[in-house]
Amino acid sequence: MAGRRTARTVVCIALLVVLGFSLGFSEFAVIGIEPELAEAFDVPLSRVGELISLFSVAYAVLTPVLAVTTGRFRRYTLLTVYLAAFCVANVMMALAPTFEILLAARVLLGAVSGALLAVGVTFIPDLVGVRRMSMMISVVYAAFSVAMVVATSVGKIVAETMDWHAVMVIALVLALLVSAALLPAMPRTGTTDEPATVREQVGLLAEPQIIAGILVFLFGVGSVYVFYGYVTPYLEDVLGMDAVGASAALMVYGVMCFVSNLISGWVDLKYGMKGLLVVFPIQAALLAALFLVGGAMPLALAPVMLIGLSMYVVSVSCISLFMRVARERHPKAMVLASSLEPMAFNMGIAFGTAVGGAVVAGTGLPYVGLVGAAFSLVACGCVGATLAIDRRRG
Repeated sequence: MAGRRTARTVVCIALLVVLGFSLGFSEFAVIGIEPELAEAFDVPLSRVGELISLFSVAYAVLTPVLAVTTGRFRRYTLLTVYLAAFCVANVMMALAPTFEILLAARVLLGAVSGALLAVGVTFIPDLVGVRRMSMMISVVYAAFSVAMVVATSVGKIVAETMDWHAVMVIALVLALLVSAALLPAMPRTGTTDEPATVREQVGLLAEPQIIAGILVFLFGVGSVYVFYGYVTPYLEDVLGMDAVGASAALMVYGVMCFVSNLISGWVDLKYGMKGLLVVFPIQAALLAALFLVGGAMPLALAPVMLIGLSMYVVSVSCISLFMRVARERHPKAMVLASSLEPMAFNMGIAFGTAVGGAVVAGTGLPYVGLVGAAFSLVACGCVGATLAIDRRRG
């Protein structure tokens, strides 16, 4: 019996990792093919950036709203509904005949992706226990980075050789396969299935550590996405790389981001939030180096890749903070707590991408690094505030 439970646990965790990959692929699919989309729909590059920023706005706004308003439903029911909506959004992306429909599909995708990930993550403590939660969450989130490699690099090659629709079809097939495998495997009940009212959950959002942690994401993730939201034109226009070279660079960048997620779990276990006091100044220096190095190749690729290595280190420490505060003071708000990371992360993406679009339209692509560096330093200050609040709250 114990062996069967262990085998089922391994299968469930593996499927959650694949779900993370599928969600990441659908999210990042447009980043590697921005120029192709601009040409296909005859819209400016800055307008294509809306596919990222509006996705992130929907993600950031609706993830906590859905977590709070669906507290009376069982996790498995929510998982089923969210997977269905996820598949519908991918169908719309694959078949979109106009830019407006593609944009609507991205908004629907953003609306459901965070809620789906949040529900999935709440299964992890039940499956592996609280002590192993950090590392397992970091592995699930690392799957996003693997998806980034495929979606931005291989996806770009597919779009160049075939058509941008082919990239979206791949995302759709992944969504259908993981949905069909996940639903029969996941437990039907768990510790977070106890009904929770809105009032019992929203108190979590008033906790000072939660507010400060969200600001860490806003500026910490935003600092990188000022640059990363426009990474493909940066590689091609500033660094002068051709399509094949840019695709290879994106693949290596994605590997760096995969490692970044694993580092995130290690940093949380070893240092907690204190580790970010070191991470963000290093990240600021790397982003500033983009401007200082300019288009000098191959030297310019060094800070680009190292930024990828720092990109996701913020995640697990903040997730652990959110879920710890919920366990200690708001035990019925665990789903909401798990939704705060994807919500806050995508707030950072929307913020950074929007600022990056303004920089690209104004001073130009070479200046995205300087703006990102300033945001990293602000994020470091927010980490200090979070730690100070945590000490006062005991």
